[in-house]
Amino acid sequence: MSLAPLYAKAAVGAVGPRASTLPDTVLRRSVDVDRTHLAAYAQVCGFRFSDALPPTYPHVLAFALQIELMAGRSFPLPLPGLVHVANTITVHRRVDAAERLQLAVHAERFVGHPKGAQVDLVAAVDVDGERVWDGRSTYLARGAHAPEPGEQSPPPPEIADGPPSAVWRVDGDTGRRYAAVSGDVNPIHLYPLSAKAFGFPRAIAHGMWTAARSLAALEGRLPDALTHTVAFGRPLLLPSTVELRTRRDGDGWGLDVRSRKGTHLTATAGDRPGA
Repeated sequence: MSLAPLYAKAAVGAVGPRASTLPDTVLRRSVDVDRTHLAAYAQVCGFRFSDALPPTYPHVLAFALQIELMAGRSFPLPLPGLVHVANTITVHRRVDAAERLQLAVHAERFVGHPKGAQVDLVAAVDVDGERVWDGRSTYLARGAHAPEPGEQSPPPPEIADGPPSAVWRVDGDTGRRYAAVSGDVNPIHLYPLSAKAFGFPRAIAHGMWTAARSLAALEGRLPDALTHTVAFGRPLLLPSTVELRTRRDGDGWGLDVRSRKGTHLTATAGDRPGA
């Protein structure tokens, strides 16, 4: 499920005039879950093998539609250089691999940011007309301009210092392994040389791999219906050794992933509002 052709299209489309507003396009697709792919995703991200979809798995299914929407010139921000800075997922109920999923993706909230402009790619998953999953991915384009001002969100608090819940050695091929199951073949994640072309000293982990890997550490302690919010921090260089810290936070959990370079991710996970 490589998205290389769409990334190539986006690279060509990055040169030349673009739209100044978001398209009103809604991309839709029906999907039957491939259990072999689901198992490969679970293995890469640390989830148990199960017919219940991990909370982050529908993001992978919808990601191709996100890239398709952002790759064209009708999208105001060029895809190359966009940085995934935040993500929110709401799982309304347990989703089974046997269910046929209807995906829909659109863009909204094209606003200014102190470092440029940001936009949300919004995904939804329905089963027989019932909403079962929502996702919102926020992307930042440094140095870009937006038609409306935006409000800067306060930085999320870090988890209190203390002994880590887990220490992980993140191997150098993690980006390539996650790219194989997600389709996200952005060169900054694949090899040191391709990452250096974009200003990184070596390849960096996908933010959504780090989010999924940290959420997998709480598997069995989270409800079927939940909300998972993530703020991405410093890029996680590959290879690295990182620490996961968790704390009980009301009806949910707070967690972060950090290394000697700083904090790479801060997240919360727990009961969705109204559940």
